[in-house]
Amino acid sequence: MSLNLKATTKTFDLGDGREITLETGKLARQAHGSALVKLGDTVLMATVVSSKEAKEGQDFFPLTVEYQEKYSSSGRIPGGFLKREGRLGDHEILTCRLVDRAIRPLFPDGYMFDTQIMISLISSDNEQIPDALACLAASTAISVSDIPFNGPISEVRVARVDGNFICNPTFSQLENADLDIIVGATAADVCMVEGEMKECSEEELVAAIEFGHAAIKIQIKAQEELAELFGATEKRSFVAPEVNEELKAKVEAFASERVLKVASSALGKSERKEQFKAIKNDFIATLSEEEADEHAKEISEFFASTEKKVIRNMILDTRKRLDGRELTQIRPLHLEVDFLPRAHGSALFTRGETQSLTTATFGNKMDEKMIDTVNEKAFKDFYLHYNFPAFCTGETKPNRGPSRREVGHGNLAERSLKQVIPGKEINPYTVRVVSDILESNGSSSMATVCAGSMALMDAGVKIPNHVSGIAMGMISDPESGNTAILTDILGDEDHLGDMDFKVTGTRNGICACQMDMKIEGLSNDLLKKALQQAKDARLSLLDAMYGCIEAPRTELKPYVPRMEVVKIAKEFIGAVIGPGGKVIQEMQATTNTDITVEEVENEGIVTVMSSNKEDLDKAIGMIKGIVAVPEVGDVYDSVVKSIMPYGAFVEFLPGKQGLVHISELAWERVEKVEDVLKQDQNIKVKLIGVDQRSGKFKLSHKVLLPKPVKEES
Repeated sequence: MSLNLKATTKTFDLGDGREITLETGKLARQAHGSALVKLGDTVLMATVVSSKEAKEGQDFFPLTVEYQEKYSSSGRIPGGFLKREGRLGDHEILTCRLVDRAIRPLFPDGYMFDTQIMISLISSDNEQIPDALACLAASTAISVSDIPFNGPISEVRVARVDGNFICNPTFSQLENADLDIIVGATAADVCMVEGEMKECSEEELVAAIEFGHAAIKIQIKAQEELAELFGATEKRSFVAPEVNEELKAKVEAFASERVLKVASSALGKSERKEQFKAIKNDFIATLSEEEADEHAKEISEFFASTEKKVIRNMILDTRKRLDGRELTQIRPLHLEVDFLPRAHGSALFTRGETQSLTTATFGNKMDEKMIDTVNEKAFKDFYLHYNFPAFCTGETKPNRGPSRREVGHGNLAERSLKQVIPGKEINPYTVRVVSDILESNGSSSMATVCAGSMALMDAGVKIPNHVSGIAMGMISDPESGNTAILTDILGDEDHLGDMDFKVTGTRNGICACQMDMKIEGLSNDLLKKALQQAKDARLSLLDAMYGCIEAPRTELKPYVPRMEVVKIAKEFIGAVIGPGGKVIQEMQATTNTDITVEEVENEGIVTVMSSNKEDLDKAIGMIKGIVAVPEVGDVYDSVVKSIMPYGAFVEFLPGKQGLVHISELAWERVEKVEDVLKQDQNIKVKLIGVDQRSGKFKLSHKVLLPKPVKEES
């Protein structure tokens, strides 16, 4: 008996003739929801499974999003010893975060059931960019399942090429884009934005978001129609955890005024935390020991919700914040450069209780970061790493390598600073920036951008403009319509607020942004207001940064290795490297330098790096000698390399040897070469000819000597 597997499909146009097909019902049928998304020969598969029973005591929504690219999707075998897909790469982690941040807020309140979304790239044509399709695949899988969800939702990539917006551009189109963002939205509101741009205006960013939202509405309609065709219109019912209303009322009655008093006292993070804890302990003291033990978890939840409610109302009513600032006020700043004596560039940036110590380090071609993914094999000569140790928040935690959050924050800061990094003709170095967060009370990724910009200038990287970053927040009351946009948010304001909107840029425009909504969406009017408020703060920060270091250093610091680039003809690349790398290795050992050679556009680019100028000049001289074209009549200083009965072979240029015949050693007759020359002896020679067939060089020493005068007979 044959099994007839039939898929339900829905196809829609991207607007430029390319079609996306959504498919379900054929693959992964035991998952609670599964879907394929096809664009060209690029195919993503998404599955979703959600437990039907919550774990006892579960007090948060346990959602996991995984995205993995299968190497077989583009006909490749993974590298490494195991030859299989392993831990997620940075680009896969970033895609997980794109999907998670957009989808998580749309699950209903009280839904505490273990949920896992898995997205796989199973076919790739190396032209369509898969990360822009990941959220569409995930949302489609949820839409055709019975899992409760306030969607559908989708994401699109918007790029601007030659002044025109493109929805979901190809890799080749993206190479020429001056704006590249991912927009996530429901049919009603935008809920997620992330991307980079070359100093665009606020109005241009808003236009790009609106363009993306229009495309998303078409994708949402396609998901709804697919779900209807598939017959997945009913969602499972669930019972939210019961709330002990009596205990909740007791906590609110006891704590609300006390919490308000602490919240309005403009205390520091630690002191405020301790006083909130004391209020909670005072309440517990009013209960019997049995009641306190029985309801310990509920008491913590009700105190957290009371704090959130009281603080939000305080900000909306008084327009004052936890630390006493006005809504648009930036925390106090402390800025320093040249903080570390041996670093190539360093900066300390402190904003309130958030602090970043950032370094910039120069390297050569060998220090470039290799990118080896399913769709890309390349090298990066600028990259940034962000570290968030536990001590920066006064906590203890084992260091297990960078978390997803650290990867995401580092990527945002890197994309921001990348916009001002000059090309190889101005900056021949590989540059690594590292931000170590030493204190954190919100906006540490934006502190990284500011500190990174100052560290680059301190190192002498010729960036044309400083880049600063600011994190915006929002608190809103849907019933009254009262809204407060907050500049430079604290950690607590991020936790209890409705939005986290990070914007970076120069005085000329925006370089990167990242927006996450914790409510269903953000209207265009509020988006424009947040962007304008962010611009004002960004410009204020830039004034302070220029006051600390106005321009890149004109001279590199003493410990920075010097670098020089020599361009050579393509045919000399082999001569510089030598058989098995012998020549280049010998040059590096002799001159104590690092030398790299690469072919770029039919030309050899030789890069020499050394901390010693004398060694650098020596290596450059040797390279120029190797690529020099000897001309008949030129005179050279040479070294005797080997002695033969018929003459001596001498090296007159690096890697080039020629024969001084015994008859060319002196005007008088020479019986034995050893009578005139010794091994490793220095001798001046003149090039008197080149054998046309063999290319061998004929050299003479005697023509440089005075010719004896013949006596008359």
